[in-house]
Amino acid sequence: MRRQKRAFTLIEMLVVVLILAILAALIVPRVVNRTSDAKRAKAASDIATLSSLLQQYRVDTDQFPTTEQGLNALRVQPGDVNGWRGPYTQKEIAGDPWQNEYVYESPGPDGQDFIIASYGADGAPGGEGDNSDITSE
Repeated sequence: MRRQKRAFTLIEMLVVVLILAILAALIVPRVVNRTSDAKRAKAASDIATLSSLLQQYRVDTDQFPTTEQGLNALRVQPGDVNGWRGPYTQKEIAGDPWQNEYVYESPGPDGQDFIIASYGADGAPGGEGDNSDITSE
């Protein structure tokens, strides 16, 4: 009794490749959009955390760090600040999800105590969609 070898035909292989290509065309855009949403949510969460740490800094020192002192004042005591009880965070102050530094200004441009911002994917002020700014305002 002779056994016949079974193998896939070229047409069967092409059908499988076509099905995989269709599935990839449907799924990839959704996954890419989720990545963008996740980065924006991470930046908003980081800004909220930094804002909370700045409030704690203010309770101890009766002031917010100056723009020149920046967010690093949460980790290293500025020389001219009394009442500092930090470090207020043990972690390095990382950049935003697009590998840009968070922007910190005190006082903020519209008279608020401070502003923390991520300029989004393009790293420049303004923009729309993924390039739009995320701020503490």
